Amino acid sequence: MRLLISFAALFLSVTLLQLSSGGVGPLDALTGLASDFTRAEVGFLGSAHFMGFFIGCWWAPRLMGTVGHSRAFAAFAALGAIGLLAHTLIVDPLAWAVMRIASGVCIAGSYTVIEAWLQSKVTNETRGRAMGTYRVVDMGGSLMAQLMIGVLADVETYIAYNVLTLMCCASLIPLVLTRASQPETPTAPRLRPVLALKRSPLAAAGVVVAALSGASFRMVGPIYGQEVGLNADQIGLFLASFVAGGAIAQYPTGWLADKFDRRWVLIWLSGASALACLISVQFAGSGTQAIMLTAALFGFTSFPIYSVAAAHAHDFATSEERVELSAALMFFYAAGAIAAPWVTSVLIAGFGPQALFTFIASGHVILILFGLNRMRARNTPADRTPYVYAPRTSFQIGRLLRRQRDKR
Repeated sequence: MRLLISFAALFLSVTLLQLSSGGVGPLDALTGLASDFTRAEVGFLGSAHFMGFFIGCWWAPRLMGTVGHSRAFAAFAALGAIGLLAHTLIVDPLAWAVMRIASGVCIAGSYTVIEAWLQSKVTNETRGRAMGTYRVVDMGGSLMAQLMIGVLADVETYIAYNVLTLMCCASLIPLVLTRASQPETPTAPRLRPVLALKRSPLAAAGVVVAALSGASFRMVGPIYGQEVGLNADQIGLFLASFVAGGAIAQYPTGWLADKFDRRWVLIWLSGASALACLISVQFAGSGTQAIMLTAALFGFTSFPIYSVAAAHAHDFATSEERVELSAALMFFYAAGAIAAPWVTSVLIAGFGPQALFTFIASGHVILILFGLNRMRARNTPADRTPYVYAPRTSFQIGRLLRRQRDKR
């Protein structure tokens, strides 16, 4: 309890940020479709968000070094609030894409500040509990944000975006007013994507496929839901089912990844994800309950792939490389997430809603074939790192997870 209280300001800011950022993607999709945006334009909004996310990950450590943690957080939150509120001033897909870049910068930058602050306050004794609580808060906020969609979609557009803006602004209050002294600014990790390719090409491919799955589903899922007959309330539950399935999967996946060869775990997860995609297509017309269950199944099989791939990459890395390797894996995730929503939305426009899961399944099939090929290239090390659920929040997360990966 004392630990939770000491980090209360940080965790409250995380919750408010998740409610704000997790709600804007589905709301943009539903509002954009109602405003006669094409499916490709709606998908482009999701791609723009991840472009902003990548910019924020790169820029945030440098801004913290210039103005400090609190001022950097205030700047990122203000940028996000401007992007959200500007949605009510002009309804145009290109303008909204610029606003989504702003919201993506806000999320990545704000999480970088929070995680840098968290890293400076945890000790070896409290790290495990602090990270466990952080993951629960982050995942819980994401789940609540999806459930909020049905409520926001039923009110006037300007009210819905104002609510999200208020939450983004409210995230400033706990962190800016905290009495805790600001930590020293950490050095920005070098961004060396080639490091991930050197340590594990399979892991790099795995995080790209994880991005294809997660970014496509979360950003284009509302289009799919509308195409198969779900209303706004049900679309929120549809997206929440995916997040809930992914949360439930973490413990059994971690047990499997620590007990068996992680390449086989990755391959079997991809196979199960491809099967979940096929089941989703087959049961798309079987009623709301079936659609929700297939979304949860898809989340259960696909959500842990990033963490398994990251654990496999860290098996080949030294302790000194962990921070840069985490940043490199995040780079590949961002690259896949930038491309996936737009590509998927174009495919849906041309071939119907089933194209969403067909595209994702194709990525998993390629990952299976690549994984089988990589298994013939070399063996995995006998001394492996522990499995750790790795949030896709900022380049800073590698510092928080470094000691947990080193423990055996």
